[in-house]
Amino acid sequence: MQKRLLLATGLLALAFGANAQQQPQFSHYGFNGMFLSPAYAGITNRPEFTFLGRYQYAGYTAAFNDKGGSPQTFMLTGSLPVAAIGGGLGLGVYRDEIGATKTLSAQVSYSYHIKMNSGKLGIGVQGIFNNISKGEYRAKDAGDPNVPFNSSDRKFDAGAGLWYQGENLYVGLGVNNLLGAEYQFAAVDAGKNKAKVLAERHAYLTTGYNFDISESFVLTPTAIAKMDFAGAGESLSFEVGARGTFNDRFWGGVGYRHEEAATGLAGIAFGKNNMMRVGYSFDLVVFDPEARTRSSHEIMLSLRLPEPVMRIRPAIRTPRYSF
Repeated sequence: MQKRLLLATGLLALAFGANAQQQPQFSHYGFNGMFLSPAYAGITNRPEFTFLGRYQYAGYTAAFNDKGGSPQTFMLTGSLPVAAIGGGLGLGVYRDEIGATKTLSAQVSYSYHIKMNSGKLGIGVQGIFNNISKGEYRAKDAGDPNVPFNSSDRKFDAGAGLWYQGENLYVGLGVNNLLGAEYQFAAVDAGKNKAKVLAERHAYLTTGYNFDISESFVLTPTAIAKMDFAGAGESLSFEVGARGTFNDRFWGGVGYRHEEAATGLAGIAFGKNNMMRVGYSFDLVVFDPEARTRSSHEIMLSLRLPEPVMRIRPAIRTPRYSF
């Protein structure tokens, strides 16, 4: 059952064929399920906190003395199992800057967990708050009312998702910006016109499987497909990769982002029960390098706490109340 589900999900991921920069993308996607789906909240039965920092197309220099298209992203997520509510809670905040656009987003997630014979299924919902700022743009046509200029707007939105977590297999699906909030910005003509931007819905489908090669070595192939709904199926991309982990402490891996880059990652865990992890990834652009710089860099800091232990005092029985 698990192998069939993995194969079907993998084929679906490989069916996504076009490249597009969507919401923030991370080479460490296999370590950050909380960003991909609200259903991940608490699904591993242990509190987890993850920080990611990404500098994409490092050193890119624009031709017009502005910041151009070199995305820089910082993200912090948390996942907490909460038995009292039948699932888990998740928190997330990220800051993303690409060109003249800055986005600050915060999410609160709840996942309801359903036990299955082979694992656990999470059904998640998410509340989202986005603040989007637009800087200076160069209008092709002077006075174009659709070009934003030095203003910002903020809106609430929502997300939902599913996450299956088995002993070796995981499969996650998440969709955000379900409400399709419309953001309005002051227009470049400085008049009463408002430049409007519709929030695009994004979907993520990810999967991975842990193969126990030996008692100390685990091989994990992973895949992720990403899509936004604005292009009627045109903005689709996928990544595939694999990493090997030794003694749950050292790992290294390689990956491929469709029509963009080859990726490599490495990391180490330390502390009691390897609860702290540090990882680094490097992207080498192999498609259209003349349109962007060749490299991207990413760091990960992670804290995994032990599973909460339920401490319930045993009942004290006395003959006084036995009849």
